[in-house]
This record gives sequence, C-alpha cells and structure tokens, in this order.
Amino acid sequence: MRAFVLTGPESSEIRDVAPPVAKPGQVVVDVARVGVCGTDVEFFSGEMQYLHEGHAEFPMRLGHEWSGTVSAVGDGVDGRWLGRRVTGDTMLGCGTCRRCMGGNQHVCEYRFEVGIRGGYHGALAEQLAVPATSLHELPDTVDDALGALVEPGGNALRSVHGAELRRGDRALILGPGTIGLLAGLFAKAQGAEVHLMGRSLRSLDFARTLGFDGVWAAGELPDVPFDAVIDASNAPSLPAKALELVEPAKRVVYVGLAGSPSMLDTRTLALKDVTAVGILSASPGLAGTIDLYASGAVNPRPLVAATVGLDGVGAILAGERPNGAGAGPKMHIDPRI
Repeated sequence: MRAFVLTGPESSEIRDVAPPVAKPGQVVVDVARVGVCGTDVEFFSGEMQYLHEGHAEFPMRLGHEWSGTVSAVGDGVDGRWLGRRVTGDTMLGCGTCRRCMGGNQHVCEYRFEVGIRGGYHGALAEQLAVPATSLHELPDTVDDALGALVEPGGNALRSVHGAELRRGDRALILGPGTIGLLAGLFAKAQGAEVHLMGRSLRSLDFARTLGFDGVWAAGELPDVPFDAVIDASNAPSLPAKALELVEPAKRVVYVGLAGSPSMLDTRTLALKDVTAVGILSASPGLAGTIDLYASGAVNPRPLVAATVGLDGVGAILAGERPNGAGAGPKMHIDPRI
C-alpha cells in the first residue's frame, strides 16, 4: 500500500509498504480521511520534543486525526466491527499500569501514540491497524470529514469542560487555530459569550465568519472581565497573559504548547485564587465530540480548507496551501486519491 513517510527534518517520500495485518485484539481500517495537525508540522521541522526525548525517531509515519472503515479483524475481536465507520483514540496505554487501570491511559508512561510516539504507524496511508478497544463508531450523520475532526474536537471539548463554563459566562480563547476555533464553537454551544484573540489577519477574518461575540487582534482586546481563558496558542508569552486576563477565582486552561518554555508566576496564580488546568489529549472527550457533531449542535465543517491526496502532504507540512483552498486552518488528506 502507499504511505507517507517522514524520513527526516523537512524530508519525506511516498513509499510502497506492506499493508498491516490485524493481530489479536486489533482491526485494520481502510483510511478515508486524515487531518494534518500542528504536531505533524513540528515533526516535519524536527522541533517536536518527542524526537529529542527518544519517544520518536525517523523514519516515521504520521497521522493521528483520522476516520475510515474497518476491513479486517484479528482474533478476539467482535466480527460486528467489520464494515463499520470509525475513528479511534490516539493514546494507546499499556492497559495494566495504575494509570490505565484508573481510566487514564492517555497519560500512561508506557503508552504508544498513533503516528506520534513509540514508532506506532499513523494514518497517512491507505490502511491503519489499531486496537479494537481504541475505536469509536461514527453515526451516519458524522461523515468522513467530521470523523477526522473528532480527535482535535476532543481536545477542544475537554478544554471547555476544564473551564467549567456556565451559560452566560464570558470566555476568551487565545489562538484562533483549529483547537481554539473548536473550543470557541463548543463554548458557544454551551451558551457562553465567546471572544477570540490572535495575530494573523487571515485567521482572524476567518474566525469572524463563525459567529463569535468578539474576535480581536492582540492589543485590541476590550477591558472586560473573563470568566475563563483558554490558551490554545503556541506563543510562550501567552500562558502568563491568560493568567493576567482571567477573573480572580476563575479558571485558565492550557491546551496549546509552545516550542520553548513558558514562564508563569505562581504568586499571581495563588493571589488571584485561579485554577489552572492542563489538557494533554482528546481521549476522554471523543465520545462527547461525536455526539455534538452528530446532533448538529456543533458544525466544524468550515474549518476544513482543502482535501488532497498523499502526494500533497509534504507541501502542506512545509506551510504551502493547496490551490483553491478555503480560509479555514485545517487540511485534510484522502489517501484514496
């Protein structure tokens, strides 16, 4: 089968590789759609921390935001999975440690991450093998494109849950990328007043089309109280800014990751009596995201700017936008074309 292989920093190729076989407990999925993520871009540039910590190495096969159809099942897997449209959890814990047994496999010390950590092949290929226990079935109202938006949606939904927003609360999202925009859409669906702040004029103009209450460039933010601030940016200065902007006794949520350490004054955190929440993965938010997409309460379709084949992945990772791409931040890959 054809697969996109990252061979080194800013180096990639399409290879013919052996198709996966469903081992006991696994299924093989015919991949229909894959989202390209900021994490993939960091691997392409060589900046991703896992490369320097020994959790990942080249060559590697990326792709952790995906949807597809189960085409084979291994021993011990219910045959009813065959033919079902699915997406899956990125985080694959060992299943036996204290964290996994406590329902927190997404922070298992020994975990694999699909297309990210431990050499586990990702979905930027025609087929993908994953444990059946990681699968989430997609209803008919969640098509391939929405299915590949479930993983980033899970991160965003967990961020909104971490903010503990109530109807009428005012929320500020820092960073109008995919996660930030999705967080804004989920917060809006919960009845919050949603504001976004960013730098890129193109991304801000697009955010204004999504019906938020305010979209602001840095320096233009109104002087109003924010009941929660969600930092979905990659700017090392914004975690401290989030703490500065949030109301005392409220919440800041950190889901974005900067390429260098972010400095946070814990004296401010304590003196404002603020709760800080960190979000690593989508795992506990996947099912809720599917439900919200299926019901139509949240519609993330406008975020997808273009869909191309495997041959277009390298250019996208290098920062190019396909001809005719829309204004949204998310690029999708269909390995079948």
